[in-house]
Amino acid sequence: MSGMFRLSDPLHLYLVRHPKPAVAPGLCYGVTDLDVAEDPVACADRLRPLLPTDVRTVSSPLQRARLLADALHPAVETDERLRELDFGEWEMKPFSDIPPHGFDTWGNALIDFRAPAGELYADMAARVWTAFEAHRHGTDALVLVGHNGPMRALTGTLLGLPPERWLNLEFDFGHLTHLTIGPLGAKLRAFNR
Repeated sequence: MSGMFRLSDPLHLYLVRHPKPAVAPGLCYGVTDLDVAEDPVACADRLRPLLPTDVRTVSSPLQRARLLADALHPAVETDERLRELDFGEWEMKPFSDIPPHGFDTWGNALIDFRAPAGELYADMAARVWTAFEAHRHGTDALVLVGHNGPMRALTGTLLGLPPERWLNLEFDFGHLTHLTIGPLGAKLRAFNR
């Protein structure tokens, strides 16, 4: 995985986080396939004016992302590699039931974080990078509809941020972030629009 690469023509990358999921507050979720609590069509209507008309759209297969992607674009591809981090035994548990020491690595060494029986954060970051590399070619505008964790990893990598700073990137539900990637690397053009 490289934090910097070169393209002769700039790529416009739009990262769109799914709408607010239908889940009780205070629950840990990642790969659990949750429905949405807000209307994905209304969310898409709000975001569409911020996107080019001719754009390749790729979504996580989890329905909270896919429902929004389908409302945004008539021809959506899905990619399993864009799904959220698997929190293993912590999936759908209240945060209050997770031992405080369980989050020590999360806050101090994110890339080395793994919930019990879950996915290593570094592995998630690598699969998301592989998905991005697979979809960025042959287009000058790419929309990836997905989740906070993968968007943190991809944006942090593109901007050359150390992994321990990725938690500072907070992608809001139903909002869009725009980066351009060109000869000088990645530039952040808009965040949480």
